[in-house]
Amino acid sequence: MVQFNDWCNTAESNVGVHPLRILSGDPVRLNAGVAAMAVILPTHYAAEERVGAVLRRLGKIEAAKFVEGKLPTSKSIRSGDLGEILASEFIATQSGFQVPIKRLRWKDHRNMAMRGDDVIGFHHDPQAGRLLFLKTEAKSRAALTAAVVAEARTGLDKDGGLPSAHALSFIADRLAELGEEALADAILDALLKHGIQPQNVSHLLFTFSGNNPEAHLTGSLQTYAGGIAQWGVGLRVEGHGAFVAAVYDLVIANAYS
Repeated sequence: MVQFNDWCNTAESNVGVHPLRILSGDPVRLNAGVAAMAVILPTHYAAEERVGAVLRRLGKIEAAKFVEGKLPTSKSIRSGDLGEILASEFIATQSGFQVPIKRLRWKDHRNMAMRGDDVIGFHHDPQAGRLLFLKTEAKSRAALTAAVVAEARTGLDKDGGLPSAHALSFIADRLAELGEEALADAILDALLKHGIQPQNVSHLLFTFSGNNPEAHLTGSLQTYAGGIAQWGVGLRVEGHGAFVAAVYDLVIANAYS
């Protein structure tokens, strides 16, 4: 998992009742961020066990080609994928929710974006005996705008603000295939048997950008009029495009080294 504190500075505040966190990539420590992301990024495209099997059967060069073949070559798709991966890693390390499925492993094509909810986190509340959901929209732009944040808000508000049934069924199916029957069953129980209530859902609007996202995220949180708990997180890295390129370049270099 990626430890953001190793290469980012953090500022936390509240917009009304909604928490807002701004992460800023420290230029002095940014190489550590590139290195950390280059280690974790391949696992979002291919299972480590699968890469290991290719390595044992065909050798190192072929395994490197296998990994490289999973990576997008389009700059815009790389940017979007990295934004989603950063959001997933943030959730896993900073939120108390888990992201049990790395959905980019099931892309139709490496240079196509996936549709549907970007990331859904899960947390089982043992006291209440219920499953909690973190519905997430992740946006990655060199220059973040209010229109892009509004697009993310529209995504979060779809399906009455709840995680989509299609996304939850997809995750439950993948978990069942991986032998994670307990969580798969809990997701299907919530979806099909009990119903998902808004009080069991939170929203995360996550941005990855080269400019400061604070004003745009603040505006989105201020104008939200629904009843679902909100959380805004913005990661700013100056030289956004160079950071994206450096991460993917290092992944490929590491694979062949």
